[in-house]
Amino acid sequence: MPRNDNGVSRRKVLQMAGASAATLSVTGLAAAKPDDTVEVNVGVKSERGRSLALDAADEVVRNFDSLDIVTLRAAKQAVTALDKNPNVRYVEENGQMHALAQTLPWGIDRVDAEVAHANGETGSGADIAIIDTGIDDDHPDLQANVGAGEAFVSCRGGSCNYAWTDDNDHGTHCAGIADAVDNSQGVVGVSTDATLHAVKVLDNRGSGSFSDVAAGIEYVADQGWDVGSLSLGASSGSQAVKDAGVYAQNNGVFLVAAAGNSGPCTDCVGYPAAYDEFMAVSSTNSSDGLSSFSSTGPEVEIAAPGTDIYSTVIGGYDTFSGTSMATPHVAGTGGQLMANGSSNSQTRSTIKSTAENIGLASNESGAGLLDTAAALGFDSSDST
Repeated sequence: MPRNDNGVSRRKVLQMAGASAATLSVTGLAAAKPDDTVEVNVGVKSERGRSLALDAADEVVRNFDSLDIVTLRAAKQAVTALDKNPNVRYVEENGQMHALAQTLPWGIDRVDAEVAHANGETGSGADIAIIDTGIDDDHPDLQANVGAGEAFVSCRGGSCNYAWTDDNDHGTHCAGIADAVDNSQGVVGVSTDATLHAVKVLDNRGSGSFSDVAAGIEYVADQGWDVGSLSLGASSGSQAVKDAGVYAQNNGVFLVAAAGNSGPCTDCVGYPAAYDEFMAVSSTNSSDGLSSFSSTGPEVEIAAPGTDIYSTVIGGYDTFSGTSMATPHVAGTGGQLMANGSSNSQTRSTIKSTAENIGLASNESGAGLLDTAAALGFDSSDST
C-alpha cells in the first residue's frame, strides 16, 4: 500500500489481479451463460482465423496491427466455437492487470547510479517507455525528459494535458526512479537524460486489460524504443501479453517487469514477469534483505531497491514500496546501456553478470542486486 512518510494510507491498495486462469476455464467465462456477452483475446493462425474472429464479434475492441490477435466482445457460444476452430491458436478472457504498489531514495545510491552520472553516463539518446498509468508531463523533475506518448485507456480528471497523462501517481513514481532529471531539486533518477515515453495502459484506478497491456507493448516495439518498463502484473497469464512480449523482444526492446507483491511466498512470480521475454525484478530493503512483500521464484533474474522509495508523484513527491519501485531501477540502467549501443539481449546479460551478491537465494534475487555502476564498467570509487 502506498504510504506517506507518516505511515498514513494515501489510497486503496493496488492489488494484483485475482483471475484464476486466462483461458476459457476462467471463472468469469465458465460462469457465463451461452448467450452472455464476454470479452476475449483471440490469437489467430492466419488471415482466415482473423476473418472468422471478426465475423463472430458483436463488437471489435482491438484489431492488432502487428500481432495475430483480435480483441472482441461476443456471445459465449460464439467464443466457444472459435476456440475449437483450427485457424485459432487460443481464446482467453480479456482479464485485468493492475499497478503493483504496496506500502510507503536510498535506492539510487545503493545501485551506485550516481557513480555512473559522475562519469558522464546519463542515458542520453535512449528511449524508456513507462508502460503504466501515464506520466505527469508538468512535473519539474520529469518535464525536460518526457517525449511522445500513447494511451490505450482514458485519462480522467482536469489535469489531463494529453491522453497519456497520469491520473493515478503510479506511473509518475516509476518514471522518476528510472529517469528523473538531475536538476538540483527533488529527486534524481537512475538515468537522468533518457527520453521518457508514457504508454498509458492502466487507468486512474491502476487497472487495465490484458489487451490494453499487449497493445502498449506492441506500440513500444513499433516505435523502436529501447526499454519497456512494466510495474504491473496479474496472478494469471495472458497469451496475448506473451505474444506482444515475443514481438517486442524480437524487435529489440529490453522488457523489464515487476515480480509481484505476493510475499512472503514461494514460486509466486506474477505475469508478465514470469514469461521468458521479460526480466523479472524482485525487491530489496535498505538492509539488503528481501522486501517482505516481494514475490519469489525461479523466474527472478535480478533484485533492486523497492522498499520506501522516494520519487515523483503528480505535482510533488512521495514514498512508495513495491516491486513496482524496483523495476524502474533496472529499466533506467537498461536505458544507459542501450544508449551506449548495447542490444536488448546484451543489456540483460550485462545486468546479470555485474550484479552484486548480497547473500540472498537465487529464487529471491536471481543473479543478485542491481549494480548500475558495475554494469557500465565502473566501481564505487570511480565518482570523481
